[in-house]
Amino acid sequence: MAARVTRSSFSIIQTDGAARTGVIAMERGEIRTPAFMPVGTAATVKAMRPKEVRASGADIILGNTYHLMLRPGAERVAKLGGLHRFMGWERPILTDSGGYQVMSLSELTKVTEEGVAFASHIDGSRHMLSPERSIEVQRLLDSDIIMQFDQLVPTTSTPQAQREAMERSIRWAKRSKEEFDRGGKHSERAAIFGIQQGALDAELRKASADALIGIGFDGYAVGGLAVGEGQEAMLGCLDFAVDMLPAEKPRYLMGVGKPDDIIEAVARGIDMFDCVLPTRSGRTGQAFTADGALNLRNARFAEDQEPIEPGCPCPACTTFERAYLHHIVKSGEILGAMLMTQHNLWFYQRLMQSLRDAIAGQWLRSFIGDFLARYRGMARGNC
Repeated sequence: MAARVTRSSFSIIQTDGAARTGVIAMERGEIRTPAFMPVGTAATVKAMRPKEVRASGADIILGNTYHLMLRPGAERVAKLGGLHRFMGWERPILTDSGGYQVMSLSELTKVTEEGVAFASHIDGSRHMLSPERSIEVQRLLDSDIIMQFDQLVPTTSTPQAQREAMERSIRWAKRSKEEFDRGGKHSERAAIFGIQQGALDAELRKASADALIGIGFDGYAVGGLAVGEGQEAMLGCLDFAVDMLPAEKPRYLMGVGKPDDIIEAVARGIDMFDCVLPTRSGRTGQAFTADGALNLRNARFAEDQEPIEPGCPCPACTTFERAYLHHIVKSGEILGAMLMTQHNLWFYQRLMQSLRDAIAGQWLRSFIGDFLARYRGMARGNC
């Protein structure tokens, strides 16, 4: 088969130790790395309009294959012009494969070599999600970055279960890539990433990475982490797992995470992240700041006339005081969720810009030391 011509490219602009800053160029726009992708599970970043997500500094968002195939349905989204038109987001979208739901909804699923049979959490209807169907759904959504279909098992699984899942993920990676390459014009303008699995085992991670490189992907993700193993174990795995992936391709740590997780992972060579934390926390009244997280539901903010974070240029901080936000959050007002989420998205994107600047200026180590000393040192007293 002739080599596929893709319209996406990754350029590394500067490095600082293992960390890199660069640009993923795609037809729908450039993605500056390190990049954080707000999560738009059901074709919306919760409590935010697309233009507000973009204003925070986001270059790309994430959509969810499993949820969108169930409601409103991938075929319906395609009929209505694709996910970008459907949700009013014109820039790149990465879609996950549905593989995470294999673990998170395990009580409703049956895994075979063909794929995953599962019952919808919405209405109980039965479905089969295979590598081919996962790629088809993502193609119908007109995703810009497609993820291979994989099997994720908890890091607490037996070594045999971890090996079997990793090996099955390799076989599914090959099927995913073959189906992607059959996508015609879509495959020419989109990219597909492979997902390294292997839990916390260096041998399994190496076998997974080597097989994925042999298949050939446009980028590579580190999967199977941030699922309860703890930060120390996760970072210990990244210490060896990241270097197993091609340096010239984007490297994506799936489902991460907290600000200090992101900083530590960037220092180890990760380029892309996604997490529901800034949006989910915003809806529960938690705000991220350089001094750690603040719970605006706390009574001590009832008469506080400071912004969420002094010096933050986001619309929530430049317009409202903590006292007002405390009031509307406690009252369950929709505006509270919107403003808190808006601040958190701005915080995350400002963090990513600071990391890009630090790498470009060759002072990443100093930035990380200063940030973590303040964030970890003060956070204990803020929540």
